[in-house]
Amino acid sequence: MKGNLMSPVKDFMSLDPFRLFPNRMGMLDEPMFRSAEEWPLKAWVPPCDIFETDKELVMKFELPEVKKEDVEVNLEQNVLTLRGERKFEEKTDRENYHRVERHYGEFMRSFNVPLYVDATKINAEFRDGVLTITLPKNEEARPKQINVKVN
Repeated sequence: MKGNLMSPVKDFMSLDPFRLFPNRMGMLDEPMFRSAEEWPLKAWVPPCDIFETDKELVMKFELPEVKKEDVEVNLEQNVLTLRGERKFEEKTDRENYHRVERHYGEFMRSFNVPLYVDATKINAEFRDGVLTITLPKNEEARPKQINVKVN
């Protein structure tokens, strides 16, 4: 039998528990209230899931509270670029907030697109805060079943 089955458990138990949550522990030092000028309205990166079927690649981006007109999708030299902006709510004065942890501002993501994608048939759909980009494969790139003949 190779190795000790308990060694991963032992290694996990020897970890410094404060190392597992560095960001949370740092919050203890943060002041409870900040002035509106101290808020970080910096760039953020929307999360993306990418999966593949026999006929296409699909990319799904989470873009909550982003308007369709604030999103741009481009394909240039086999690089797909998503850029846009999540704007801070204009309805509420910043002075009324106690804490802002969500990111606002501009975002940009770029992905190399495989050569087998048919760039003329790419589709982008925005629904319920999720942008779905469908990249169909060229017919030549799709898997094909080959019949075996008997002589």
